[in-house]
Amino acid sequence: MTQPVWRIAPLAAEHVHSLAECHITCWREAYRNLVPDHVLNAFDVDRRAEQWERIRVRNPSSTHVALVDNAVIGFACVSASRDESPVTPTELNALYVRAAWYGTGVAHDLIRAALTPDTPCSLWVFEKNPRAQAFYRKHGFELDGTTRVEAFTPSIEVRMVRGLDG
Repeated sequence: MTQPVWRIAPLAAEHVHSLAECHITCWREAYRNLVPDHVLNAFDVDRRAEQWERIRVRNPSSTHVALVDNAVIGFACVSASRDESPVTPTELNALYVRAAWYGTGVAHDLIRAALTPDTPCSLWVFEKNPRAQAFYRKHGFELDGTTRVEAFTPSIEVRMVRGLDG
């Protein structure tokens, strides 16, 4: 078995700017026909880097990045559930991989770094993103029937959950 060309690491200060670039690029690659262009075009790398730095400082173990050399090609971020009425204690806030790395195993490595397989967890995913939903089902997540409007767009999100008894 060959070693992957990427490595997974906790987010460090030297990766914050590259993470911001990756985050914005991933949104533009994945959501171009789902999220209005004016929303995608408005993202600012420096502002996003400042947000990621605050997250890194406040919760240093919450974010893992996939690196090729020192460039971020994907990331995963977890936290305590942010839902008003949480169904699990943990939420997968983000899992993104650059389009060029789809299907390589980067996302699998990231989700395994972010969450142990038995961690009860919820996440929100765009309703019209069957690729992401299929990926999450492979990792034990199922739709629970809950929907909401995404905060920055008029798009509908659906909640997926794993690890609930019953």
